[in-house]
Amino acid sequence: MRVLSRFFVIFALCSAIGLPWCALQSIAWTSMVIEYSKDAPFKEALAKTFDGRHPCSLCHAIQTGKKSEQKDNVRVVTKIDFYCAASANPRIHEFLPFDYPATAAPLITRADSPLTPPPRLAA
Repeated sequence: MRVLSRFFVIFALCSAIGLPWCALQSIAWTSMVIEYSKDAPFKEALAKTFDGRHPCSLCHAIQTGKKSEQKDNVRVVTKIDFYCAASANPRIHEFLPFDYPATAAPLITRADSPLTPPPRLAA
C-alpha cells in the first residue's frame, strides 16, 4: 500500500510540473533526429531538429496541447478587497509595558576555587 501511495504522489507531482509534455517533446526530438539523419549528416540533422523551422506533427500536437492547457488554468481576478477586521478574540490583550529595575542584580559567583591538580579519568 505504501509503494502504491508513493507512486501516486510521484505521478501527481510529475503531472503537475508538466513532465508528460517534456517526455513527449523528447520523443519528438529523438524521432526527428533519426528521421533527418537518414538524408543528411548527424550535425545537420541536429541543427535542423532544434532550429524551430522544421517541426514535426508531434511537435505541433504538443504545442497545441500546451496552449490549451494554459488557457484552462488562467483565472481572471477583477477585484481584490483588502480590509482589516477587528479581532473578536477576547483572550488577546493589549501590550502592557514592563518597567525593569534601575539596579541590576549581581551575577551569581562561586565561592570555592577549582581543584588544584585536575581530576584524572577513572579507568
